Amino acid sequence: QVQLVESGGGLVQAGGSLRLSCAASGRTFSSYRMGWFRQAPGKKREMVAVVSDYGTPNYAHDVKGRFTISWTKAENTVYLQMNSLTPDDTAIYYCNAQLYMTGSWGQGTQVTVSS
Repeated sequence: QVQLVESGGGLVQAGGSLRLSCAASGRTFSSYRMGWFRQAPGKKREMVAVVSDYGTPNYAHDVKGRFTISWTKAENTVYLQMNSLTPDDTAIYYCNAQLYMTGSWGQGTQVTVSS
């Protein structure tokens, strides 16, 4: 069973940076697509960044150039480096592991950006 544990969220001022981590266990993740999604209050969950074993990362338009997703396979850990944060980035951030039509989610980590 896939287990995903996020960490690294917190409160940061606008313009600051945070690095989120997602520790994955329970499977060999070589065929998975790993990613970060977020959900702000009153909004739907949306894709932030995804990366697969064979492709280049994909980013949401509003984070491109500011966020970087990376996957350290030796550690089974996916990172999201977030720079130049704005209050619009405030949300709960969720790690996702997707294998074809089956997806697993972490419990989420809160990111709050103050103006």
